[in-house]
Amino acid sequence: MSTPTETALARRWRMDVNMGTSGSPDWQLCPAITEFQWTADPNHEDDTTYDSDGWKTNVKTAQEWEVEATFNRKASPDSTTYSPVHEKLRAAFLAYGEDSRVGIRFYDRNGLPEAYSGDVLVTWEPQGGEYTDLDQVQVTLTGTGPLTSITNPVTP
Repeated sequence: MSTPTETALARRWRMDVNMGTSGSPDWQLCPAITEFQWTADPNHEDDTTYDSDGWKTNVKTAQEWEVEATFNRKASPDSTTYSPVHEKLRAAFLAYGEDSRVGIRFYDRNGLPEAYSGDVLVTWEPQGGEYTDLDQVQVTLTGTGPLTSITNPVTP
């Protein structure tokens, strides 16, 4: 095994949205991402007892995760439609119940082993701006349930 020598770039991430169902997934690229960041924060609780000889001990009791992404809104050439993937996220933001959940997966676009999948709830925030700015939306995708390691769908 060779020793890694090149630093990975932030733009290595790719995100797909499940346009199908959990039983019959249809993964499609979320296009035009300009920023991408994910976190998976554990919840640690102090479980120190007198038996620890003064050393504090902790236990992991839960974990939460989320993805923040910003993307450019791209319209069709006749300006009548947006990306169906973007529209799926926007529709989930406005929905309740099961319709508010969306399956996503994100992974290294170059085929490196880091890849994850899970269900999210969507926060949709148009970024506005000056008349010269691009139409961008920031989405916060809050995990609901586990973030699962998957096999990267890209083969190098």
